[in-house]
Amino acid sequence: MTRQTTTPICEAKGLSIRFGDPPRDVLSEVDLKVRSGETLAILGPSGCGKSTLLRALCGLIEPDEGTVTANGKPLEGVHPGVAIVFQNFALLPWLTVEENVAVGINGLGLSDTDARRCLESCIELVGLDGFESAYPKELSGGMKQRVGIARAIARGPQLLCMDEPFSALDVFTAETLRSEVYRLVREADRDQSESSLHSVLIITHIIEEAVFLADRIVVMSARPGQVQCVIDNTVSHPREYHDPAFEAMVRRLHGAIVAGEDLAETDRVAAAEDGRFEVLPQVTMAEVVGVVEVLHDHGDAMDLFELDEETEEELGRLLGLVKAGELLDLVDSRGEQVWVTEAGLTLLDRDTSARKDLLAVQLQRLNVVQWVLSSVREAGPGGLDRTDLEDSIAQQQPRAVAALDTLIGWARYAELFDYNASDRLLTLGEAAQDR
Repeated sequence: MTRQTTTPICEAKGLSIRFGDPPRDVLSEVDLKVRSGETLAILGPSGCGKSTLLRALCGLIEPDEGTVTANGKPLEGVHPGVAIVFQNFALLPWLTVEENVAVGINGLGLSDTDARRCLESCIELVGLDGFESAYPKELSGGMKQRVGIARAIARGPQLLCMDEPFSALDVFTAETLRSEVYRLVREADRDQSESSLHSVLIITHIIEEAVFLADRIVVMSARPGQVQCVIDNTVSHPREYHDPAFEAMVRRLHGAIVAGEDLAETDRVAAAEDGRFEVLPQVTMAEVVGVVEVLHDHGDAMDLFELDEETEEELGRLLGLVKAGELLDLVDSRGEQVWVTEAGLTLLDRDTSARKDLLAVQLQRLNVVQWVLSSVREAGPGGLDRTDLEDSIAQQQPRAVAALDTLIGWARYAELFDYNASDRLLTLGEAAQDR
């Protein structure tokens, strides 16, 4: 990019944000500049504060500590130069495509002629010409997101912010729309025009998406969210997913993510030593078992990137599955090699009922599971109210609350807990009652 200016569009200095009661850190001492003329990706796992950071940079959330500036001046209220595309489309169902896009230019004071020209241009730009009179209920998910993009760029913002804009779409549609955004940014770069897509900030948890779209990639760590590193994307244009340089950058980012996080087994051992609760990746037990089965089908060991291709998982989610397998001692890893442990092999030799028994044993190796089991037992046959459990966990270790759904899902799979969602009660499952 050659259009960058010295003053950032927005900048965070020492940004810290807390939520909850008692308050828990979501972001801690974040320093970040969003430059004019670049596509910046913020990459990190679910729950690391990516979306919170975006909202703070846009002025939708006030920091508890630190400052946010807009074009070099303290930000007061909403940043006047940004527009946001949300993952859930956020369209008004009673308005047509054209009317939804027109919402983006409200208050700009355009003449009727200029407003018409702007609407036609933006709708054509995203490939929705011919659908101007359609209502959201008549559109596919991909078309709805195109409306969201058209509405955002209609304002001609300094910075287009996209908060996981493709995560609600199916894989094919997401890939198509991702390529469309790439095309729009590249066309703006070549034309050197005043296009609103000269500067883009995109939130993502997908490594390949960040490499495909971004000039710079910010890697966030969790617990609480911090900037782990910022990497310049040196992959040349046009970018292709199977290009060696592209794959090398994906590997580099993967290495940065792994280097900045505790390995699951190390984290588990440290937690066991001081009684801390383990943080569970947000994946299902069935998915973890599925990874063990894939490894077993390929000689019980695979390169991580070969495993990624075989499972067709996004690499970021696959890392979560591997970490979950390590927490349960079903798999182990070192560098880019992943293999099945003795416990994993034992699991695969058993039938469905016996697998659940083994998983129940493996789960009870975790501090957080032991603590919840104890709490459910103490509550008696009437069960433990989930709200009470959340409050108790928050007092012990706030960041473990976010993984409670995952914990309940794992424990239900192994029949350690039963959970009634309607009355929010946890009771002991058969595996726990037998012990």
